[in-house]
Amino acid sequence: MKRTFRLLFSAAVLAASVAAGAVARADPPPGRYDSLGADWGAQQNEARRGVKQGRYIALEKVIGEINRRTPGYQLDAGLEEAGGKPVYRVRWAAANGRRIDYIVDAVSGAILSTQ
Repeated sequence: MKRTFRLLFSAAVLAASVAAGAVARADPPPGRYDSLGADWGAQQNEARRGVKQGRYIALEKVIGEINRRTPGYQLDAGLEEAGGKPVYRVRWAAANGRRIDYIVDAVSGAILSTQ
């Protein structure tokens, strides 16, 4: 009985330490690995303002349309400018593992290109 308890306790401690290590590695220092650049916070604020003011389509709708076209999940997204127009760049992981960058008109929600 004591041996079983010790084994279970040891296994629980090991599992907790492995999980804690995984969580620590999953949270990189702020700003260090931002694939959208150092101004990503400003991008998010501008996108929120634009949606609130009715200038931009909500990113949630854009993500929904991309997911209908290509099942998968969003890696990240940001507001950029292309040809003098505001666009969302949505980095997408398709269900087959392929990474796709969608360029979407932030005003109309139309997908302009994929890369």
